[in-house]
Amino acid sequence: MQHTAMITGASRGIGAAIAEKFASEGWNLILTCIRSQEQLEALAGKLHTRYGVTCMTFMGDMGLEADVLECFHRMEAQFGGLDALINNAGVSHTGLFTDLSLHDWEQLMRTNVTSAFLCTRQALPYMIRRQAGSIVNISSVWGCVGASCEAAYSASKGAVNALTMALAKELAPSRIAVNAIACGAVDTDMNACFTAEEKEAIAGEIPAGRFGKPEEAAELAYSLVTQPSYLTGQIIRLDGGWI
Repeated sequence: MQHTAMITGASRGIGAAIAEKFASEGWNLILTCIRSQEQLEALAGKLHTRYGVTCMTFMGDMGLEADVLECFHRMEAQFGGLDALINNAGVSHTGLFTDLSLHDWEQLMRTNVTSAFLCTRQALPYMIRRQAGSIVNISSVWGCVGASCEAAYSASKGAVNALTMALAKELAPSRIAVNAIACGAVDTDMNACFTAEEKEAIAGEIPAGRFGKPEEAAELAYSLVTQPSYLTGQIIRLDGGWI
């Protein structure tokens, strides 16, 4: 039986790497992003050509209920349901907490937390009906320990981690696994704000001596989805021993 996974924020970085990994294993995909339509369509075309899987793309804000409802309506029409949800959509914000505007706070929370809530809420009826499924939330080590000048981002990822652990308990009777990957410094566009010297300094603090690769997060995400459902409620740090 061919499986189906939804990956939010899939146009680049960790999301695109996860999409490629699942496609390479024969999964059909629903790929979403908010603004990079050309990149998303190019990715979907590449995965279809390379692996022969069906890729549905959706442009929208997964932090807005109307967009999520429309995405799932299209997903149901094309695939009938889904087996895995990867809540990857996210943004960061760096700066002093005293300079943080309410608008920036709300936008970040909508993208990082509300999107996970809305997508998970819509995905669960399909999984509960089948008594099977897996949800993987892409989080951050800063959600575990906090980061100076990234208070809002840390708070949002802390919320994702708490949601992961709580839902795991609620959904375990339905044999639905819920886990999170708390990423450390991964070499993506989200870290493009750092200079080469700053990246070198950060890498020097990491026992592994380097930034993580998106493909490593993708391998872990696929592993979590394909593990027994008894593995649930875990916040797994993928950080090279950093924290």
